[in-house]
Amino acid sequence: MAFIPHSSDDIKQMLTAIGVNSVEELFDEIPETLRAKGLDKAKVPAAISEMQAKREFSEIALKDHIQLNFIGAGAYEHHIPAAVWEIVGRGEFLTAYTPYQAEASQGTLQVIYEYQTMMTRLLGMEVSNASMYDGASALAEAVLMAVRLNRKSTSRKVLIPQNLQPSYLRTLKTIVKNQQIELIEVPFCQKTGTTLFSELKKYSEDHITAVVIAQPNFFGTIEDVDAITTWAHQKNALVIGCVNPLAMTILKEPGLWGDVGADIACGSAQCFGVPLASGGPYIGFMCCKQEHVRQMPGRIVGRTVDLDGKQGFTLTLQAREQHIRRAKATSNICTNQGLLMTAATIHLSLLGAEGLTQVAKISHQRTKELAEKLTTIDEVELVFAKPFFHEIVLKLPVNAKIVLNEMAQLGVQAGFALADDYPILNNCILVCATETKTNADLNVYKQKLEEVIVKLKKSKTTNQVNAALV
Repeated sequence: MAFIPHSSDDIKQMLTAIGVNSVEELFDEIPETLRAKGLDKAKVPAAISEMQAKREFSEIALKDHIQLNFIGAGAYEHHIPAAVWEIVGRGEFLTAYTPYQAEASQGTLQVIYEYQTMMTRLLGMEVSNASMYDGASALAEAVLMAVRLNRKSTSRKVLIPQNLQPSYLRTLKTIVKNQQIELIEVPFCQKTGTTLFSELKKYSEDHITAVVIAQPNFFGTIEDVDAITTWAHQKNALVIGCVNPLAMTILKEPGLWGDVGADIACGSAQCFGVPLASGGPYIGFMCCKQEHVRQMPGRIVGRTVDLDGKQGFTLTLQAREQHIRRAKATSNICTNQGLLMTAATIHLSLLGAEGLTQVAKISHQRTKELAEKLTTIDEVELVFAKPFFHEIVLKLPVNAKIVLNEMAQLGVQAGFALADDYPILNNCILVCATETKTNADLNVYKQKLEEVIVKLKKSKTTNQVNAALV
């Protein structure tokens, strides 16, 4: 799409029309101490032509090459049908913003409505909003929402599993740390990787506002969601399910957990039509029970009929004050993430319920096959003895970070090193397989990993001998 910048005359005319002398005056409410002091011209390269810029970018692009990817850890490589981004790339979707004028935005509103409908059915919940920024911010908003809802609990204590995605936990702490909310981390079992129910019970006498359950958890293992949900509700705490929505096609959805279901479900919907793309942008989701809907951030689209009885779509519920109330607003979520929500909607529509279930089952099967192959390598062990979805934790006999670096040199992105976030899992890696991996890919992974481990063991032995001789 063409980009046409404003000319200096355009800028001058606009400033004159509003009675302002300069662009800087538009930002006069920002304190001087917070303003940038200007660009260091010595560090800014000279302008180049469009032709030169294209050549530079092409040369940079040539350095990129496709590798076998076995990294998951919250962002997953799934097949995206070509039709998804062909449709999303159309101008009416690509450039659309929040559709305030319903009469002119029926297409966009209907897409949002269909997205909400599919997400509620997938998660067994009653209401969905029109999407969030990503899984981490969705969880933070869910915690804030739970605190607003559970007014009977004055403790503002929220139980968080230690086996939650680490970046989600960091984002959550950043967002709630100044809001008098206490996050209490609950340890996981070192044998199963799942939340220790005995640790939860230590808080039986405490006033707990909400309990977060990760399903599957960061290690890929499956939690006993029914037991935790029932325990939390017996304590009058709200339950937040932070889930992989694809896994919900073969696992019990949050709306059916325990006796009455989770209160809020959230997480990342990146697995639905959104490519990895060097880290984003991604898409988060949030669903809840009908009774909690007025504390849900974002927007909700409803279906109705006009005076002629024709079907129509409109913004049914939106926290409009979010735009103007600043610190008093319900949330800072003030857009509908329309582009990525559209991609997710098209992806879900193309695959359908049967297709999504098939993707989930194949991903689980590929991971199971990978685990079986890799654990035949000497001293490579599966860490957690617990059912998993499509991620596993492996313990290696040599330095995990060095192994990952060596594997990358051989064209395989072999996993995620866990020691930085979980010191007790030293030399352990989180490995993921999805429907995109073939049996040949799994064999390549096994072959390369075996080669790297043998090489590193040999190098270690040589160094020890040399050290002894010295």
